[in-house]
Amino acid sequence: MKAKNTKVLLIYTGGTIGMMQDAKTGELKPFNFNALKHQIPELNKFNTELHSISFEKPIDSSNMHPKTWVRIAEIISKNYIKYDGFVILHGSDTMSFTASALSFMLENLSKPVILTGSQLPIGIIRTDGKENLITAIEIASAKRNNKPIINEVCIYFEYKLYRGNRTFKYNSQHFDAFKSPNFQCLAEAGVEIVYNEHAFLKRQNKALKIHTVLDNDVAVLRLFPGISKKITSAIINTKGIKAVVLQTFGAGNATTDTWFIDLLKLAIKKGIFIVNQTQCVEGRVVQGLYETSTQLKKIGVISAKDLTFEATITKLMFLLGKKLNSKQLKTEFQKNICGELTE
Repeated sequence: MKAKNTKVLLIYTGGTIGMMQDAKTGELKPFNFNALKHQIPELNKFNTELHSISFEKPIDSSNMHPKTWVRIAEIISKNYIKYDGFVILHGSDTMSFTASALSFMLENLSKPVILTGSQLPIGIIRTDGKENLITAIEIASAKRNNKPIINEVCIYFEYKLYRGNRTFKYNSQHFDAFKSPNFQCLAEAGVEIVYNEHAFLKRQNKALKIHTVLDNDVAVLRLFPGISKKITSAIINTKGIKAVVLQTFGAGNATTDTWFIDLLKLAIKKGIFIVNQTQCVEGRVVQGLYETSTQLKKIGVISAKDLTFEATITKLMFLLGKKLNSKQLKTEFQKNICGELTE
């Protein structure tokens, strides 16, 4: 499935995959991308032309910001015609947020954008970084009938390729760090790479369009038994807030205390967009299934369905950036834009 003259652009943002261990302190510090290529000589064996762009100052993914997502999207847009695929080297901690954001920002994407990284630095003998990077490049360069096999934003980690906006990081200790709880993986790498093509997004034949205006005036209210009125009120009444992700129990259930419902109702009347997103990692919100979610539905709280937390946050930032009115926002949020939710 490799094609001659295929060109892949590596975008190095930082993360563990590009870290080296200080011999004296044991502290992990970033190093130049050229050192990464030196550590993986196998990259020279690819039947693919590889180019790279490296952030001048590699960043830890904990410092990831919407401005960085815009920067990555602009790099892809600027180089979109020249390359057949893109591999983004990124820290694993916020990789699912970046993958989700890019899936919304890169409209009409028809080429692979693969994010990958590692749990151990490249310089360590047992690193998972080499396999992750090598296979990510192989997938990014894979073609059939002279067209890329993958045409969406994905995460490749520990032998599996996932739809990026369906993932979350669930493990900080094992190489198998990501899960896609409500959607199957797109490919599995063994002796061969097996693609689950029936799960792919429909190929787009329109020109790439990038969205670079994101609005991060979003808050999160995670419920727990005994949550107080003053804390709830403080979050919902934060100055300038435009949307609240209400992390509920089970299938979208919340306390039915009058003060709680009244606070939400007042916020919605003020124009604050409130989304019901379950704390469960699998399953979906079904408002009205139980009495404890019926009132939320009645007052205008919107179901996140089976969106991940990462996709919920980034989708809100994306849609708020489009300056939609409340009716349009409600309609667009409930749409399946790029495979992020199950209809």
